[in-house]
Amino acid sequence: MVPQDIPLLGIRASRSAQADEPNMLSPSGLVRRRSSEGALHTTTRDESPVSRLSPPMRGSTVGWLSSALNPFTWSRSRPQSTRPREVSLRMQSSTAIYPPNVVRNQKYTLLSFVPVVLYHQFKFFFNLYFLLVALSQLIPALKIGLLFSYVAPLVFVLTVTMAKEASDDYARMQRDTQANSEMYTRYLPHALHESELENVPSAQLRVGDLLVLRKDQRVPADCILVRTSEEGGACFIRTDQLDGETDWKMRIAVPLTQRLSSVDNLLQLTASVYGIIQNAAIFRILTSSLKSAESPSKDIHSFHGNFTIHEVNQNDRIDSLSIENTLWSNTVIASGTAIALVLYTGRDTRAVMNTSFPASKVGLLDWEINRLSKILAVVTFALSIVMVMLDGFKGAWYTTAVRFLILFSSIIPISLRVNLDMGKTVYSNQIMADSDIPDTIVRTSTIPEELGRIGYLLTDKTGTLTRNEMELKKLHLGTMAFAGEDGMSEVARMIEAGLRGGGGVVLGAGGAIPARGVRDIGSRVRDIVFALALCHNVTPVYLEDGALSYQASSPDEVAIVKWTEQVGLALHHRSLTHLQLQLAPSRQSKYKIGSSSSSSQSTEPFLFSYQILHTFPFTSESKRMGIILRDLTTFEIWFFVKGADGVMSSLVRSNDWLEEECGNMAREGLRTLVIARKRMSEQDLAAFELRFSEASIQMNPAARSTAVREAISGIERDLELLGLTGVEDKLQEDVKGTLELLRNAGLKIWMLTGDKIETAQCVAVSSKLVARNQGIHIVSKVTDPIQAFDELDFLKSRTDLALIIDGESLHAFTTHHRASFIEVALQLSVVICCRCSPTQKAEMTNMIRASAAAKSGARVCAIGDGGNDVSMIQAADVGVGIVGKEGKQASLAADFSVTQFSHLTKLLLWHGRNSYKRSAKLSQFVIHRGLIISVMQAVFSAIFYYAPIPLYQGLLIVGYATVYTMAPVFSLVLDRDLSEDMALLYPELYKDLRKGRSLSFKTFFTWLLISVYQGGAIMLLSLMLFENEFVHIVSISFTSLIFNELLMVAFEIRTWHAWMVYSELLTVCIYIASMWVLKTDFDLEFILTWNFVSKVLVITCVSSLPLYAMKVVKRRLNPPSYTKIMD
Repeated sequence: MVPQDIPLLGIRASRSAQADEPNMLSPSGLVRRRSSEGALHTTTRDESPVSRLSPPMRGSTVGWLSSALNPFTWSRSRPQSTRPREVSLRMQSSTAIYPPNVVRNQKYTLLSFVPVVLYHQFKFFFNLYFLLVALSQLIPALKIGLLFSYVAPLVFVLTVTMAKEASDDYARMQRDTQANSEMYTRYLPHALHESELENVPSAQLRVGDLLVLRKDQRVPADCILVRTSEEGGACFIRTDQLDGETDWKMRIAVPLTQRLSSVDNLLQLTASVYGIIQNAAIFRILTSSLKSAESPSKDIHSFHGNFTIHEVNQNDRIDSLSIENTLWSNTVIASGTAIALVLYTGRDTRAVMNTSFPASKVGLLDWEINRLSKILAVVTFALSIVMVMLDGFKGAWYTTAVRFLILFSSIIPISLRVNLDMGKTVYSNQIMADSDIPDTIVRTSTIPEELGRIGYLLTDKTGTLTRNEMELKKLHLGTMAFAGEDGMSEVARMIEAGLRGGGGVVLGAGGAIPARGVRDIGSRVRDIVFALALCHNVTPVYLEDGALSYQASSPDEVAIVKWTEQVGLALHHRSLTHLQLQLAPSRQSKYKIGSSSSSSQSTEPFLFSYQILHTFPFTSESKRMGIILRDLTTFEIWFFVKGADGVMSSLVRSNDWLEEECGNMAREGLRTLVIARKRMSEQDLAAFELRFSEASIQMNPAARSTAVREAISGIERDLELLGLTGVEDKLQEDVKGTLELLRNAGLKIWMLTGDKIETAQCVAVSSKLVARNQGIHIVSKVTDPIQAFDELDFLKSRTDLALIIDGESLHAFTTHHRASFIEVALQLSVVICCRCSPTQKAEMTNMIRASAAAKSGARVCAIGDGGNDVSMIQAADVGVGIVGKEGKQASLAADFSVTQFSHLTKLLLWHGRNSYKRSAKLSQFVIHRGLIISVMQAVFSAIFYYAPIPLYQGLLIVGYATVYTMAPVFSLVLDRDLSEDMALLYPELYKDLRKGRSLSFKTFFTWLLISVYQGGAIMLLSLMLFENEFVHIVSISFTSLIFNELLMVAFEIRTWHAWMVYSELLTVCIYIASMWVLKTDFDLEFILTWNFVSKVLVITCVSSLPLYAMKVVKRRLNPPSYTKIMD
């Protein structure tokens, strides 16, 4: 019968069979337990972060429409429910309190699209100003000229922007719909037999569903692995889109359910789900229950719980649950078929809790232009007041002032944003068309100029700086080392000879240890190769084509096992309880097994068989892994351990070479592992198993972990040191050269990785991220605020050091000394943060952004290649994703997608330079174009008694910023101040870009003075030279203005492009042709006279040539930095 203290809403358990991907995030700890009286006690936890999943859905299409019509549904994070979970595994309605399993990445809804887009547009002063100007034309007293000339430009800008945003959001909606519609198989709510299945979309999955997950299927929610198709209950998953690691990880089904004779027995259990979503989830079954499970958590590397079988009139049977029993969302089933119980859905999944919403990115140049526009507004207002003041504030002067404001509105050119957006599109296309960086994709075309102002580069390690391809390069035994092809060939020869004992008998892992305790080098080589072939968590997987693949959570282990195969000892088979090694056939043919005669040869492969008694996986705390094996030939029991030298040095017998050789290998950029062993007796094993069993079933996770560690430590004493290995993680192509160029360009580089300190240190050294003679300061396991303060005090005086810090210490620093830590860290040339979660990466990125922007205005670029890098990429000013072995999740979330880390050099030093310099020049010239015509308007009004009468009206004023000047001005996006080779050869030139001198208050006011001079010169000379033809003042001054602008464009060009010439000539032809069309503005008889042509030529020369002469003199006296280098 059902226990009375467990509330049930249904009679039978509901099971869903669906294909899920394993997710690696894990809860923080048990927070819910039952007292002796049967009452449930809960504790509280912080609300989860914003989820990227949508509200409840009835179906993918209807659900999207429902959410789309609610503009406030996803505007803020939704706190997790604190109501107790009472979910019958057989009742669909029982899961209503849980988040739906729906993905939603859209930025807008149908109702919020227009207001949100308009808000983002009108928060810029440019657009808001022109909206007010356009609205003013609806008031008759303020109307000046044609309404069309004020409304059309604004409508055009908004239409283009809204069309782009709608297109982007529609593409996001399609991706969401595809993910939510992915079909999975689950058992029917009342299924009693294995054949009672149904297919449902991912969006309809619920807590308590029992899913059938097949090979290569993505896990759609956080699940507990209940059963697998493998007899031992093992299942491999790929976690590259969760933690960035490409190696397969083994997961193990709950032993109590795996041992059931059939799936039917599992389905016939009566079950329910009970717990508090924010604190615990308790899965209770009539004969079995997941008695304790953690609350939803961000932690992807751990999980604690117990699975209890309750049987009538019998004692409970308990299985502890760990990370090995979980399938986290967004992982992928890599082998076999799995049955999984859905534990967390939607925003409660680890993947979602570690994902942050991307903020809309606005470039620093846009904010600078926005500030300048406010200055222009002040200039416009001041000029209008001056005009009214000079007129003596006559009559309705305030109306006159507003009319002047409208007349001078061209000072703030609305065409600037159109030109900049179009220019950014050109830059983006140039980047994607660059054959030197093939397959580069620009996903955010609004910030290409940000590439030219990067001050901090935050990079992932695995798959970004490295290829994630490991190779064992060196083997050291204390008195002898083996490296290179010759050295490894010698190891192979020794293995061949060393595997034969007296009489030609093949020996096992223990070998023959002489009574004197002294072994020859051949025996020592054989012992360490056997230890390396046995001490690991690698599993051989035979693919469909018969090929053998090694899978493990660490690429180091795979590299070592592949090496043992190459020297003659291959991993043949592994299950949860047994392991077999095989001699390479080419070598085994020389031995006769079980016979003293070595002349006969065996063609059958010889296998060494071992029983796996216990395995102790590597953890960031222990920094080592161990395994206890029984040799099934000799029945000897061996305990093998391998780990980091920092912890292994205290576990092995005294020696005088380990520390020195580890340091030597580390300086070579190799990842070191120390190998040791110990022979155990049956009594030793029995005593250990008793202590270990008692420790494993403790309810408190912290106490359990401590007790287990103490039990293992009891046998980790007086270990026999076998040797030391050095594994190389191959770097990406040209990583060393790229990092050197970027450092020379003034970038400060941070490495944010989830890997351990030793691994990160090796890669930092091998990649030259840390200079050869640069000191390294390691901060690890610092939790005390006082100790953290002392570390900061030390670093303040040693800014030349490279800092390596782990995630735990990083949390302590940012919690207790956030401001001081970031201030000190930003002064260091290299910072390496290890064991960082995706959330920590994003938090560090935000802290660096805030501090760097406040101090120097430097921009932050983040680059990564895995799903665990997405939050960091989205938090940075510029996010770069690498398409690689870890999939495309980072690439799809990034602003720029590349295929190699080395492509970053050209992306920043060349394309970033061009984008920033061109945008700065284009924006200032467009501002100049508006200022000069407003100055001419002011001079004209002042001469005509300060009357607010427009100098140019209708098509002339519209054509001025479009067909008459747009093409030549816009052609500046093709200009370049130096060659590509020069930019890449002298990366130091990049430092000048971060100073922002190309667009500053100094350059702005310089262009302001130029506009005042040219506008005044053109207008006054037109009045003076054509005094007798005053009726033609419009055609005279306008023609001079157009040719002045064409000349100014030509003077600003540094490197001529064919399209620049075409644009200049085409504009001249269009303008001359328009004189025959606009007969009301141009008198052809007057224009075709030499008097007109000669005087217009004089006006143009006076307004432009003196400025060009001053520019040439200035360049001679104070040449820019790049010209000094070129000379």
